[in-house]
Amino acid sequence: MNRKRSAGKLFAYLKPFRVNIGISLACAIINVIMVLYVPIIITKAIDIIAYDGFDLTMITGILLRAFIVALIGGLSQLVMNDQNNRIAFNIVKNIRNDAFKKLQILPLKYLDTNPHGSIVSRLIADVDQLSDGLIMGFTQLFTGVMTILGTLIFMLNMNLKIGLIVVVLTPISLFIARFITSRTYSLFKKQSEIRGEQTGLINETLNNIRVVKAYSHEDEILSKYKTVNDELQGASLRAVFYSSITNPATRFVNSLIYAAVTLFGAMVVINGGMSIGTLVCFLSYATQYTKPFNEITGVITELQNAIACAGRVFELIDEEEEIPDKDNVLKDVKGKIEIKDVDFSYLLDKPLITDLNVSVNPGERVAIVGPTGCGKTTIINLLMRFYDVNDGSVSVDGNDIRDITRLSLRRSYGMVLQETWLRNATVLDNIRIGKPDATLEEVINAAKECHAHSFIRRLEKGYDTVISEDGGQLSQGQKQLLCITRIMLSLPPMLILDEATSSIDTRTELKIQDAFMKMMKGRTTFIVAHRLSTIKNSDLILVMQDGHVVEQGNHETLMKQNGFYHKLYNSQFS
Repeated sequence: MNRKRSAGKLFAYLKPFRVNIGISLACAIINVIMVLYVPIIITKAIDIIAYDGFDLTMITGILLRAFIVALIGGLSQLVMNDQNNRIAFNIVKNIRNDAFKKLQILPLKYLDTNPHGSIVSRLIADVDQLSDGLIMGFTQLFTGVMTILGTLIFMLNMNLKIGLIVVVLTPISLFIARFITSRTYSLFKKQSEIRGEQTGLINETLNNIRVVKAYSHEDEILSKYKTVNDELQGASLRAVFYSSITNPATRFVNSLIYAAVTLFGAMVVINGGMSIGTLVCFLSYATQYTKPFNEITGVITELQNAIACAGRVFELIDEEEEIPDKDNVLKDVKGKIEIKDVDFSYLLDKPLITDLNVSVNPGERVAIVGPTGCGKTTIINLLMRFYDVNDGSVSVDGNDIRDITRLSLRRSYGMVLQETWLRNATVLDNIRIGKPDATLEEVINAAKECHAHSFIRRLEKGYDTVISEDGGQLSQGQKQLLCITRIMLSLPPMLILDEATSSIDTRTELKIQDAFMKMMKGRTTFIVAHRLSTIKNSDLILVMQDGHVVEQGNHETLMKQNGFYHKLYNSQFS
């Protein structure tokens, strides 16, 4: 996303905080007026000492007035900083909420094709960088601009010629700032992209640390990380180098302005054109006038970084969403499934499923078998509408699933997958995901049915044991039993069992067959399995090869055909 569009979207997030911005601007004006008024007060004290001699009473009164003015300026700055922090953190909160909300409605295609670490980096690191830039921008930009305008007005009013000298030299500082900041945006954007790549690599390594260690890939991962880290170092150094030039460059110009003001001011004082106190005041204004240029150029550099990071977040927020739901809700599900003339591919130039036709009656058990990559899991993705078909239709009880809400469709299915999903919560809460209002007694009965109760009871705190998102101390088989218990508790009208017992030992698998039979009774069930002996009793077996259903029927019928299924089945016993 380009810089102008990112800045425009960022300004849109500012609109709800117009009142806060108004208060901040008002406080900035008060602060600047008070700060600029102090030198005028001090000027009187200097002139009294220089021309009238030391008068303690008058000097004390002047200093007291200066203290009160400075106090008002300090309080206004305190209020301004409070408002600026509120604006920045609320904007960041809203952006994060919008980004995370967008994640919930993005098609799985986006999540499947983008590194999760990069997405996390956008929501965390990039938004943090944006927050820092906004706080610095609001805090220093407002007062900086006000100070420049205020001091310029005061200086021109005090001495037009010296004021014009300052005005003439000012564009040099502005030109240097523009020259440098115009080159920092792309550098900070590159830095942000590499940081996302680094976060993705760390996330990938942590999620697969056992695989890394099992195959002794530590050195390879370390080398890859070192390469990315070196790239990040290089990009960061280039970005920081350019941004760090601004301060010394503008300070040099500011010193020239100060020297010029001092030289011409001294000549005017010698000629009687102004008093010593006025010159001191003028020099104070010259310092205050040039100082904000240092701050503003630094702020602009930081804002370049913030806008570059914001652009990455806005790219996520602007991603194309899922096709909106229709208003129809699936009710009283019987479980009749029709797949008609379905074509689907993850990549348009690589067809996967073509002309798929399947009819499933309510309560039937349908097994999907075939070699790896033939499209078994893809059918599950289409049934759940994780992906939409390219052509054809999938219907439930005569309702095209594109014409009903995703929520009502997915609540009609219970899924047990080979890859278990648990969250950082208690065992009880993990089982209740499918039925949050379930009683403890209902949870225990479901766990007993699935032979999970015995190992849960042996945990440190039983059902109140907190487990991490990867299951922590639980074995893969135990985690899979928890997922089966979750479905047993809710018992939706349709089931999807994708290698549901792949991590469970044979003895335990035999024990829970009764639980599966109870779950499947009267419920349309789709079973994906590699062990063909487990699906012999299915009402319908779909045999897939290269995205096509090449054979379908029950076990006996398919064995008699002596076709592809016959070869697959016998190959497991050869």
